[in-house]
Amino acid sequence: MKISPKFDPTANCVLFGGDCLNLLNQIPDKFVKLVVTSPPYNLGKEYETRRDLKHYLDQQKKIIEESVRILDDSGSICWQVGNYVDNGKIIPLDIVLYPIFEALGLQLRNRIVWHFGHGLHASKRFSGRYEVIMWFTKSNDYTFNLDPIRVPQKYPQKKHFKGPNKGELSGNPLGKNPSDIWDIPNVKSNHIEKTIHPCQFPIELIERLVLSMTNENDWVFDPFMGVGSTAIASLMHNRNAIGAEIMPEYILVAKDRIKKAEKGELQMRPMERAVYDPKRPFENTPPKVINISNKDMAQLNLLESAGRYKTKRGKNENRQ
Repeated sequence: MKISPKFDPTANCVLFGGDCLNLLNQIPDKFVKLVVTSPPYNLGKEYETRRDLKHYLDQQKKIIEESVRILDDSGSICWQVGNYVDNGKIIPLDIVLYPIFEALGLQLRNRIVWHFGHGLHASKRFSGRYEVIMWFTKSNDYTFNLDPIRVPQKYPQKKHFKGPNKGELSGNPLGKNPSDIWDIPNVKSNHIEKTIHPCQFPIELIERLVLSMTNENDWVFDPFMGVGSTAIASLMHNRNAIGAEIMPEYILVAKDRIKKAEKGELQMRPMERAVYDPKRPFENTPPKVINISNKDMAQLNLLESAGRYKTKRGKNENRQ
């Protein structure tokens, strides 16, 4: 595994310490297949300076323009955002950022709603429990692989009851389209992937985008790499990753996570794991161990076969 601190087309992963615009200047036109990120929300977190909204949008525009330049004609951009909060008033960032993408000729394919069950509790409005992934393509000829990200059918044995296909399965045996509403837990204190980052990407969220919008050996770019979740989701499926991060401590965590993944010591919440059901507390899918030196990892998808394992209470349970 070759990890480089600067742009290197022979590396497996580029972890650049510094401003993403300085890294973008090093990357050739049309080099990456996927740009995926969650930019700062202008909330004054430790990794950002709170600015007025116009200044924030101007900064985002520069990064988006450069990201479009390095994007392959068959590539995609996924910009995951939430709300900017100003004195209790919320401004959905996807709404104010959309004109920037549209002006650059990008085409919005989906506005994916990422729903999660935990977060801050509001007292003067409804508590926010979703954020948005805007998926844009550069052209009408774009990469989209549905089969690796299919999820189990609700009624897998349902059959046609009349017509020429009577008696045959009515749904795709590989599973169904996951739709544009994704119920994926966010990374909180008891999450298996939790690090020092306050707003960390769950690997499975990026994994679904990487598998569907790239092919093996493609490059994935994250201008706000954080603790390396995008890199891990890419490397574990035989893609290459490029990312920038201004916080040195996050770069160290990202490198450590990648090293653990090389040794088969990094755990993640698997894509096929259902959201916890308190009515069935002992039925669960155990954490998946990532081993990016194992090429078979690239063949994994959501439809992992069922099995049995023991919960902490020592009972044998079905893995569903």
